[in-house]
Amino acid sequence: MCGITGIYAFNELGRFNSVKLSQALDTLRQRGPDFADMSLHHFVNLGHTRLSIIDLSREANQPMKDESGRFTIVYNGEIYNYPSLKKDLEEKGYSFRTNCDTEILLKGYMHEKEQFLHRVNGFFACAIYDADTQELFLARDRLGIKPLLVYEDEDKLIFGSEMKALIRFGIPKELDYLSLKQFLQLNYIPGPNTILKNVRRIAPGHFLKIKKGQIIEQAYYQIPKPHPAHPAAVRGYEQQKKQLLEILEQSVQQRLIADVPLGAFLSGGIDSSVITALASRFTDKLNTFSIGYRDEAFFDETQYANLVAKKFNTQHTVFSLTNQDLYDHLFQVLDYIDEPFADSSALAVYILSKRTAQKVKVALSGDGADELFSGYNKHTAEFRARQGGFSAQVIKNLQPLWQRLPKSRNSFWGNKVRQLLRFAEGLDLSEKERYWRWAIFAQEQEVQNLLSESSRAQIQDALYQNRKEAILQHIHHYSGKSLEAFNEVLYTDMQLVLPGDMLTKVDMMSMANSLEVRVPFLDHHLVDFVMSLPAESKINSGMRKRILQDTFRDVLPKELYRRPKKGFEVPLLKWFRGELRGLIEDDLLKDEFIQEQGIFAVEEVKKMKNQLFSANPQDVHARIWGLIVFQYWWKKWFN
Repeated sequence: MCGITGIYAFNELGRFNSVKLSQALDTLRQRGPDFADMSLHHFVNLGHTRLSIIDLSREANQPMKDESGRFTIVYNGEIYNYPSLKKDLEEKGYSFRTNCDTEILLKGYMHEKEQFLHRVNGFFACAIYDADTQELFLARDRLGIKPLLVYEDEDKLIFGSEMKALIRFGIPKELDYLSLKQFLQLNYIPGPNTILKNVRRIAPGHFLKIKKGQIIEQAYYQIPKPHPAHPAAVRGYEQQKKQLLEILEQSVQQRLIADVPLGAFLSGGIDSSVITALASRFTDKLNTFSIGYRDEAFFDETQYANLVAKKFNTQHTVFSLTNQDLYDHLFQVLDYIDEPFADSSALAVYILSKRTAQKVKVALSGDGADELFSGYNKHTAEFRARQGGFSAQVIKNLQPLWQRLPKSRNSFWGNKVRQLLRFAEGLDLSEKERYWRWAIFAQEQEVQNLLSESSRAQIQDALYQNRKEAILQHIHHYSGKSLEAFNEVLYTDMQLVLPGDMLTKVDMMSMANSLEVRVPFLDHHLVDFVMSLPAESKINSGMRKRILQDTFRDVLPKELYRRPKKGFEVPLLKWFRGELRGLIEDDLLKDEFIQEQGIFAVEEVKKMKNQLFSANPQDVHARIWGLIVFQYWWKKWFN
């Protein structure tokens, strides 16, 4: 796991920016604290910071050149099937001076260019320069686990693992108001767009070729769309379970390759418990790590994590946190974020990564399973909406009652009323609009009201609708109670939520602490298989993640199957009414600052603050958190 950055100058004017490569590289030191270096050519310069995981020798440092000096690579990631790829390349006459996957990727590209990506199993972002043809090749892994951003103008193309590296090159910082609008709805920014104009993410499963000022972008992989005639879909459920176990077991085994200490996150939920169970088959005394919440007993799941750790005889460590521990790390998270990102659970991931990195360099996680197998509350809601029936109609008819009752995420009944209202509202919407309604924290009109007149003038509604439609394009109308089209919801989650929120969160917070996190559920063989399964293998009226839970029912402790799914809510409302009240009222959301800044409407921000401190806050604290994150970012990078 590493950081990469570089520049391809199209002319001498663009080449002047190369002097800032060293400064850009310094911003990525936390991604790779073990070694840093640059490779300088006339018009193309590459930089790399290394977190040493496989082959710790100096020969494995980057940038890495082939023996002739023609090809140079900088690479962030891991290729899990590199031993077999190395053997194949050796049979074709290639020799190797290291035992690292970087050299395999370099020689593989030399052998068959971008076609080699089809043979790679792993996660990565890479840049390879061919000095003879003056061609730069950029590529990102199939699922977008590792980030890769690019900025381009008429003089140059700049790339990097993080936005801060691009900014250090001195790119223009011009706010993309369409991205701002989507951020205020989702609390993150959907790719390929970013908060800055002219900066974009290379899409998952895509590569770029840059040669003599010409840029070609192309997909080499796409998540397969669900198809009811796929062979896996027509097999019996027991056969499906058997195949799932085989693929997932192989995925976990491959991700245990490392020349440094390795462990696994263990929350006590099904997903991380499955990964722990499988990993313990291939390693003695697996290190596992959990977070406990001393001040938030409802969200503390350490008792379940302890059961799993005991069953599989892992060396288990629990980091027991207070709300003060969370608060003490709050500004470290805000300082690291270089683009607005307001999933508050990033704070817990940051602390878990920080504590885990003190003991190991690599950790396995259960990320991706909720999107693949249907693990969220919204999936249950969508299932019930499509099935209809008496109970759904009753909830819909009682919508006026849900609107009047107090709603809040911070109490059991307040949260229930909030969920019932969202469900009732969703029943009146089309499939596409219902998906969007349940994905967002703020509706379009609420965001319009929040933005100042000058900000609204920057947003063309047609362009906003185009972006929204691009997200929702795979969801179609269905008739009757068939679950055939339900997979479209999961497919959309894999395109939107997974790379935009979940993977971004884990990458940022782990890399901030120089920890590599591997995600066995996102092996592309497993993704291809699960996406081919019928929806009824994943969800029914009584169970989410059905096939995953059933496959491991005889493996995991039975107590894991007798409890509801719990997320984790950072105690934002308490902080906003306590420790952070001064930051809200006297700094980031102060009336005078809002007026001077000119991005938001002063009166609407006042309304949100009044609701925040009222007896009926509803979801406003999530929206306030989004504002705080944006304002903190804006003051750091713009002010």
